[in-house]
Amino acid sequence: MRHILLVTFFLLLVSCATQKPQPNAFADAEQAIEEAVQVGAEQHSPVELRFAREKLAEAHKGMEYKQYDKAIYLIEQSEINADLAIEKTKAAILRGKVTDLSRENEVLREDFENTYGEVFE
Repeated sequence: MRHILLVTFFLLLVSCATQKPQPNAFADAEQAIEEAVQVGAEQHSPVELRFAREKLAEAHKGMEYKQYDKAIYLIEQSEINADLAIEKTKAAILRGKVTDLSRENEVLREDFENTYGEVFE
């Protein structure tokens, strides 16, 4: 009976142990950061990109100190911040295009009014 309790306790203890992050977890976060850089996040969303890099650096430190739960959490946060940087960059680029097209429309409207003397609506 004593052995059964000891084995049960040991199995319970092992099942609660913190697991290391998957080997590709860091690679996924690094790839997300690289993608953010490639789409222009350094210019359009530098804060989110900096957060992503900082979280990844903290995750590496967590691995050094065998704080695996913390490292996993920080890796996930890094990926989220990188994804946010990507989406904010895409939105900023699209906003720029909309602004450019609006200016073009205004020029065309002015040309129309100057040519035909009518207000175009």
